[in-house]
Amino acid sequence: MTNPVVVEVTRGAFVESRHRGAIAVVDTKGRVRAAVGEISEPIFPRSSVKAIQALPLVESGAADRYGFGHAELALCCASHNGEPRHVETVRGMLARAGRGEADLECGVQMPFAHDAANALIRADTPPNQLHHTCSGKHSGFVCLACAMGADPRGYVEPDHPVQREVTAALESLTGVRLDDSNRAIDGCSIPTYAIPLEKLAHAFARYGTGDGLTPERARAARRLRDACFAEPFMVAGTGAFDTQALELFAGRLFVKFGAEGVFCAALPELGLGVALKCTDGEKRASEVMLAAVVDAFLAPDDPGREGFAGRFAPPVLTRRKVAVGTVRPVAGLVESLRQGQHLTA
Repeated sequence: MTNPVVVEVTRGAFVESRHRGAIAVVDTKGRVRAAVGEISEPIFPRSSVKAIQALPLVESGAADRYGFGHAELALCCASHNGEPRHVETVRGMLARAGRGEADLECGVQMPFAHDAANALIRADTPPNQLHHTCSGKHSGFVCLACAMGADPRGYVEPDHPVQREVTAALESLTGVRLDDSNRAIDGCSIPTYAIPLEKLAHAFARYGTGDGLTPERARAARRLRDACFAEPFMVAGTGAFDTQALELFAGRLFVKFGAEGVFCAALPELGLGVALKCTDGEKRASEVMLAAVVDAFLAPDDPGREGFAGRFAPPVLTRRKVAVGTVRPVAGLVESLRQGQHLTA
């Protein structure tokens, strides 16, 4: 099946670009409540599953051992902008385990935040691994290894005790066997697994409600969700889609983006999970796709809608910040999701 066009980019009176994609909305029992495109095709979720990957840190007692609060736990679920608070919090997490930047194996990356990147350039200071967008997750992995009594070296490898725990958590929630046959390497060097969208959506429905999870795992998931709602800045940063969504819809929408046009989300009060991918990997389109899900499923009088209005059909701007078009969901997409239809190409 070819995924349908879900997002249009206009310029003036014309549609300039079109993006195809797939969306799965699934309840806690695994029933598909709405769908767009090919939701059974495996995709790499990339960073969208970081909140699941953080479960062993909490379940093992490592988070308590090192005194992690909301800020640290939210950062373990984050793809952050590399702003000063992100960097210093990562540094502090590692220090609690007697470790430092050299123990990270995510690689070096310039901060996404322009102000943070420019500050390094002005100071003639090169970025380091603390600035990497995944350094919070990796710090959690290092701390988990230390708490387990394992050598952190090589914690990115599939057979390391840390990755075995992380993979087991992801396998348990999705119900998909994860092994050599569907494994690749993520941008930050840890394993990533190809998983169908509908299975990812089911995992997030369970993550958002605790339904079908052991009491211990349900408590760990709740603790991580609460941390992200309490510290949305740590999950992404200034101006980021995820941060704004978590701020405006705290408790009602748990969301995390992944590279190559992926989003996973939970609507805890509705008992629904969401997973989507823009086929061409374009983030601007995947954000509008997630906004369409919000528009379809959250109440019309939800207090977060007003602040989120600019995300439903964001403007296309010139370099002088003049609006000359929009990035918008195709006609009928929101209604088809709301009515529980399966939209195909």
